[in-house]
Amino acid sequence: MSRAALLMLADGRFPAGGHAHSGGAEAAVKAGRITGAADLEEFCRGRLHTAGLVAASLAAAAVLGVPVGELDAAADARTPSPALRVAARKLGRQLMRAARAAWPSEELDAVAREFPKGAHQPVVLGVVARAAGLGASDAAHCAAYESVSGAAGAVVRLLSLDPFDASGVLARLAPEVDRVADLAVEAGRGAVVEGVGALPAASAPLLEIGAEVHAGWGVRLFAS
Repeated sequence: MSRAALLMLADGRFPAGGHAHSGGAEAAVKAGRITGAADLEEFCRGRLHTAGLVAASLAAAAVLGVPVGELDAAADARTPSPALRVAARKLGRQLMRAARAAWPSEELDAVAREFPKGAHQPVVLGVVARAAGLGASDAAHCAAYESVSGAAGAVVRLLSLDPFDASGVLARLAPEVDRVADLAVEAGRGAVVEGVGALPAASAPLLEIGAEVHAGWGVRLFAS
């Protein structure tokens, strides 16, 4: 296992396209649900325990060898919003491009051929983590952290929020990120034995509705 590889994969500067997405924060800001650091913390907490848990579980299951096609179908079933499905596949395709340059492998090439338009990003993240020599816990932590860090970074830009305040939000959520990652690994192990139906399907209706509204905007700072 390479800790340096984990740092690379979780680094916002890794060219996986995440910087262009707000994780639903842009729609929440416009709707008045995020006005400052306290609102951001509650938004991120909700996102972590719903979309974040699902993403982390998919990533962990991919590392553990659950078939990519089954996981991608499971991700589709857990993503009601067409706009979010499109965004997830675009992010998966971009992550795959970056990962094939960083950690070339036959498995990554095969997944890229199977999903030329991109598989869901958390599924790709798990496959990439395995190619980089990382484990299920690493992939789950990366996915769980991404589920909140992207929104926090976006709100810094959207509201000119003090970056120190945004970092404080992420630091306070760190123990919960760890717990979600642990739950995700447990769910991934369950999926190995019982199939993808064992993976969580935590719901975040406002994220889904917000994504559909956001997709129709003529002017927006973030892609999703």
